[in-house]
Amino acid sequence: MITKTDAIISLLPEASFVVRDNGIEWRDKVQTQPTEAEIQAEMTRLQADYDSKQYQRDRKSEYPSIEECVHAILDGELDDLQIKRQVVKDKYPKEI
Repeated sequence: MITKTDAIISLLPEASFVVRDNGIEWRDKVQTQPTEAEIQAEMTRLQADYDSKQYQRDRKSEYPSIEECVHAILDGELDDLQIKRQVVKDKYPKEI
């Protein structure tokens, strides 16, 4: 779940602020506080980006571990490793 804090940090990474009970206490003397509409738009954009990468999170949990990869490389079993990786990629395709 994307939060207001996430959106503000995305919009103004160096800003000084606190979010309490869904209200914003703006402490930054240099940068102007984004409007509620700007924050909501950024939350929507960040959520869409997060949602579009679900396949990456699904793949990560099923890819061979680093240890398995190292053993495959050292044992000359790269073809087997690539087959395992392709099975996961096929199961969780990248959506375009």
